[in-house]
Amino acid sequence: MGLRPHVPFWETTRFRIELDRPRVMGIVNLTPDSFSDGGRLTTVEAALAHARQLVDEGADILDIGAESSRPGAQPLSDEEEWQRLEPVLHELIRWQVPVSVDTYRSVTMRRALDLGVDIINDIWALRQPGALASVQASPCGVCVMHMHGEPQTMQRDPMSGDAVTPVLDFLRERLGVMQAAGIADTRICLDPGIGFGKTVEQNFALLREQRQLLALGYPLLAAWSRKSSLGAVTGLDVQDRLVPSVAAAVLAVERGARVVRVHDVAATVAALAVWRSSAPV
Repeated sequence: MGLRPHVPFWETTRFRIELDRPRVMGIVNLTPDSFSDGGRLTTVEAALAHARQLVDEGADILDIGAESSRPGAQPLSDEEEWQRLEPVLHELIRWQVPVSVDTYRSVTMRRALDLGVDIINDIWALRQPGALASVQASPCGVCVMHMHGEPQTMQRDPMSGDAVTPVLDFLRERLGVMQAAGIADTRICLDPGIGFGKTVEQNFALLREQRQLLALGYPLLAAWSRKSSLGAVTGLDVQDRLVPSVAAAVLAVERGARVVRVHDVAATVAALAVWRSSAPV
């Protein structure tokens, strides 16, 4: 696959998300065991109140997840995942904001897409059975991520050596699969998978060399928020990683990312406003 012009927008089920400025994806975790904020949103009312707060703070997209992907997390059944997601999605789909579902299960994808969700955000990059077909049959946007190994074991046996080339090769291969399946280029966003089976050094190498990933020609999503690599270089516990998370988001945008997936929307939006004011015209 050769180089191609950068895609200027992200086509999703209901919205064309223009990428003339960086977009903020706010995280809504419906999980009791998320690495960062598990157990906070255990009721539908709490989840919706949090989602409303994120929108009010300036989130361009809401990303809803029901299963933790932290290292060592235990997987849910299809039904358990959907029981957490369904009541929240039923309400969010009424809002005039793009809704993303963080899932790798084809059953959940189909159910969510039947409700009208806009984006499938898949840590397995459509490699699980039926996932590619579920997205193929929909007009939704899709974000595919590089992950080394699987969540249960990825940090016990992370990648070795250079990370940039294997991530590039993997994303290039998945792009070929999606193109062969007829998924339009404008529907696709790429995620290098910070923290997913990578060492601290490899994660920062991906940030340092992020512009290499842009050569693929597709919008890049950066998800640094509260990650353990930020704790490793600052010594800060997860609940104290606001400043390094915002710094990483701004650096990722400075180096070409078009979407940042964050917990702390208000602070990120404010920081990006400063960055935009100082960016070259």
